[in-house]
Amino acid sequence: MSGVAAEVPSTPHSDRRHGRRLLAYLRPYWPAVLGAVALLLLGAALALVGPAVTQRALDDAVPTADHALLTTLALVFLAALVADFLAEYAQTVLTAWVGQRVMSDVRREVFAKLQRLEVGFFDRQPIGRLVTRVTSDVETLNELFSSGVVTVIGDIATLVAISTMMLIIDWRLALVAFAVLPVMGLVVALFRRAMREAFQAIRGAVARLNGFLQEQLSGVRVVQLFDREAATRTAFAEVNVAHRDAQLRSISLYALFFPVVEVLTATAVALLLWYGGLQALGGTLTVGVLAAFIQLVRRFFQPLQDLSEKFNLLQSAIASGERVFGLLDTPIGIPEPQHPLALPSPTRGEIVFEDVWFRYAPHAPWALRGVSFRIGAGETVAMVGHTGAGKSTVLSLLLRFHVPTRGRILLDGVDLASVATSDLRRRVGYVPQDLFLFRGDLARNLRLDRELSDAALTRSLVAVGADGLVARLSGGLHHEVAERGRSLSFGERQLLAFARALADAPPILFLDEATSAIDPAAEARIQAALESARSGRTVLVVAHRLATIRNADRILVLHHGALAEEGSHAELIDRGGLYARLAQLHLGENAAA
Repeated sequence: MSGVAAEVPSTPHSDRRHGRRLLAYLRPYWPAVLGAVALLLLGAALALVGPAVTQRALDDAVPTADHALLTTLALVFLAALVADFLAEYAQTVLTAWVGQRVMSDVRREVFAKLQRLEVGFFDRQPIGRLVTRVTSDVETLNELFSSGVVTVIGDIATLVAISTMMLIIDWRLALVAFAVLPVMGLVVALFRRAMREAFQAIRGAVARLNGFLQEQLSGVRVVQLFDREAATRTAFAEVNVAHRDAQLRSISLYALFFPVVEVLTATAVALLLWYGGLQALGGTLTVGVLAAFIQLVRRFFQPLQDLSEKFNLLQSAIASGERVFGLLDTPIGIPEPQHPLALPSPTRGEIVFEDVWFRYAPHAPWALRGVSFRIGAGETVAMVGHTGAGKSTVLSLLLRFHVPTRGRILLDGVDLASVATSDLRRRVGYVPQDLFLFRGDLARNLRLDRELSDAALTRSLVAVGADGLVARLSGGLHHEVAERGRSLSFGERQLLAFARALADAPPILFLDEATSAIDPAAEARIQAALESARSGRTVLVVAHRLATIRNADRILVLHHGALAEEGSHAELIDRGGLYARLAQLHLGENAAA
């Protein structure tokens, strides 16, 4: 159950591998990509019209004062400009269309992966970092597909077309213009590694910034309660400065790289003017050819500059791609069985632990040590123990949030390792300690996309005594719930979570401290509801309150991850062991009661 792989410096080999993987996302949209390429090739051809018209005008129309030819050449040049405008507009729209769809596909794939990862993965990863993967990292990939991959083809086509025309017009002038290319290649090679590292640093800084903000804003009540605003601002300043410095390093590289390219372009034009001017003075070169060559050289270096910019974009996209693919390649800690076995229907609810050992990490202490017990079908069993004894771990294993390190768990005689997770969880109602309500109306939070009528929701609310609460809320079942249910008290959220668990009448019910934050009157209503709900249903209760567990058929006492005692409330009190001490110290009950 490993987390996202640690980020390592990329290499040219990894760049190529990630580049090929990114290009694979274009396959569903190849007709649009081909259309954009065709428009770019048209633009490359139109780029040759201006220099050709200039040469013809200076060498033929102007010396002979041919007004008709000059007018024709001007109209041809104007038509080429209009055609170039239309082609560039269509190509921009088309590539943006492709980029947006690729970005949507990647985001959908990343989100689907996040939904399949085990709960333990999210315990190890900052949520803000994962949000960065789905938002800014994918947005960078969108920039690559919208203005990078396809336009690179157009730039290369333009370079080939202009180079060919230059060689055809005068190969000697072409060689003079090409003299600076080796220097430009050296500059690109020198900047390549620095740019890659700069973009990796930026992506990492953005992830840390988002992670810090998510954590601090989620815990703002704690920050204010303990007067930690100043310390938090100091910590944020450090994260923010690291992000700023990473951005400034990238900007510094840009500020150095592009002027170097401009200087090389100007050097090529200067060499061309010097050599071409000497040839023109010697009568071996016309002014029209020289003027056309100057235009061609500037247009030749423009796609080179664009390619340099696309190279920087590619480095940024590769850095983001590495992070996105690192998440997509994260192994599923709890894989689904290839050939799942079906649970018996109807579910009886017999649960068996057979010598179950579990720890949360390979070298972590054992959370459970050789735990074995049986819960009969329709039996109500309570589980108690000190904090960290392993009670919630047992529930997590039963829900397949984690899997045993050793041993096995059976439900109605079927090993849970052989059961599809969805098949298991459809049969279980669960009320967790960490209650969560989604933004939206109350009915949506109770239904959670299950096919349940409003009448079924109302019955579950009545069963747990929450119908009065809903009646007091504006809109009733259609009351709008704030993010994480913050518009409701913790006790109210607990009642609603209890109703949600019972809404589709599950054959198995797990309660993890389900009555820890409700008043005695509400607890009494839930106890009455539990008594009626126990009939024909297997119930496993984790609780500290004695009133919640004393009427259970059996009580399991966990101690340091092992099953220490087992029996009814009266039997365990009479035994005078660990449970009796817990009853006295933690349950507020005299051991002799």
